[in-house]
Amino acid sequence: MRRTLTVAAIQLPAHDREAFDDNWAEIRVRVNDAAVNDADIIVLPEGTIPAYVLGERPLDHEQVDRAVAQLRDDARRLRVIVVCGLGRTHASFQYNSAVVIDAGGDVAGYADKAFLWHFDRRWFAPADAIAPVRTSLGTIGAMVCADGRIPTIGRALVDAGAELLVMPTAWVTTGRDPDALENVQADLLARVRARENGVPFVAANKSGVERSCVAYCGKSQIVAASGEVLALAPERAPAIIASEVEIGAAPAARVSIPSPPARVVAPTVERVAIAMTDDAPVEAALATLEATQLVAPDAPARFEPLDEAIPTALLDDAAIADPGVGVAYRRAGYRLLIWDCRAFDRAWIVPFARTRALELRAFVVVQDRAGNRTFAVDPDGVVVAGTYDGLRVASFVYDGARAEATLVAPSTDVALGLERVASLVAETSAS
Repeated sequence: MRRTLTVAAIQLPAHDREAFDDNWAEIRVRVNDAAVNDADIIVLPEGTIPAYVLGERPLDHEQVDRAVAQLRDDARRLRVIVVCGLGRTHASFQYNSAVVIDAGGDVAGYADKAFLWHFDRRWFAPADAIAPVRTSLGTIGAMVCADGRIPTIGRALVDAGAELLVMPTAWVTTGRDPDALENVQADLLARVRARENGVPFVAANKSGVERSCVAYCGKSQIVAASGEVLALAPERAPAIIASEVEIGAAPAARVSIPSPPARVVAPTVERVAIAMTDDAPVEAALATLEATQLVAPDAPARFEPLDEAIPTALLDDAAIADPGVGVAYRRAGYRLLIWDCRAFDRAWIVPFARTRALELRAFVVVQDRAGNRTFAVDPDGVVVAGTYDGLRVASFVYDGARAEATLVAPSTDVALGLERVASLVAETSAS
């Protein structure tokens, strides 16, 4: 049943672990402030309790339990659902978690971070389950930060009934450009996660710097199921953002996940030409470009030698829209995805192509028939070549080693993350 909720995200200033007790009262004031405009759900960042960077000391269980008890009192008094990032201990393991507190003050459930990022592994164990949390206002799919980089996590949560994706996060930034703090989740993936699943997405991040070495990009956001950004926080300042969202609509359509044959091909370097035809002028251009392969629509004679050199899959609009299909091909060894784009929303062609390439560490070539344009995206999600106007044939370097380089941060391997999440989803489905 369709219904409207008001959601709020609290973007907190970063604090070091030792400063938590001094900052906790102010954090609770912000929760009260967020509830002023009749918020139904309030989201706080990853590691709000006690901090994101824990250091080598184990969690202080009494400190965490005391803070959660106070948040439960706040939720009960304000009649609001609170989702908060914290460190917790369960069954002798420490987890980086999101606690979901229902409006009556009861703990509705926890979501543990499945895809640990960089130094997370030093303090936390990865989640051993992926499941949504049922509350009095609906079913929430909670994720924690880097979980948003694994497309099958959001997919599994929504397929299990989540009507809203909620993310306590600690989106970090490199400071490459102090005037434009970047993070690929904040700048790209959050919008695609909402649209590909057909549910709203809410992320609460931090601003500022923790321990002088971890900087946050801000940009907490509320995204409609359509992918439209409804509210966006600034990069450098604390903020409270709020918006109405509609939940309960039918989620995005799914396709059957394929089971492609496994491919094992040694990484190679190939100059690949891309065009929207394979006529005589294109053939002549191949020699000029010194291209060894050509990707063009409706050219089956060209596909077989390409596939022999580079494990290649051909995907249609529905397959690209489903966040699970590309993962199946990536896991089976395919490193180049060709998107035969026929009727996709034009505003979303580039965001989806970039997202699929980035999250899978694969090359993607888009054959946009309606726009009579083709372009290529590399494993970093960067558009590297494309046709336009009189440029009928473009080319790029396919470097297989780049597609095998799945380490996106120290000890953070996308390929291993995809495999582990596939196992968790299978175990959850079987239970």
